[in-house]
Amino acid sequence: QVQLVESGGGLVQPGGSLRLSCQFSGSILEYYAIGWFRQSPGKGREGVATSYNGGKETAYKHSVKDRFTISRDNAKNAVYLQMDGLTVEDTGVYYCAADTLPVNIAPLETFAYDFWGQGTQVTVSS
Repeated sequence: QVQLVESGGGLVQPGGSLRLSCQFSGSILEYYAIGWFRQSPGKGREGVATSYNGGKETAYKHSVKDRFTISRDNAKNAVYLQMDGLTVEDTGVYYCAADTLPVNIAPLETFAYDFWGQGTQVTVSS
């Protein structure tokens, strides 16, 4: 069983930054893919950034690629999402998720992940 807890959300002005943290516990193996997803008002849940292949590879949603950075610290059982240059379109609930299969076949797709945190709210507004 895997447990994930997100933190670091909040209210920020456009152009600002936030750093989200995902603390995981339980039977975590280094090859697990850990991803960040978000659900904006009126939209479905979408993949934002993922660390997979034991942390050797990353994947990003196109619209955040030059602004968000995912990082992973297996020793601390944590994954982080540094978000810079935030826009109102980045508003939403951000979730981290774990894929416990040995090979992640779809880094940014929700169907590939089997454990989810409760989410943390990010609001970008002036």
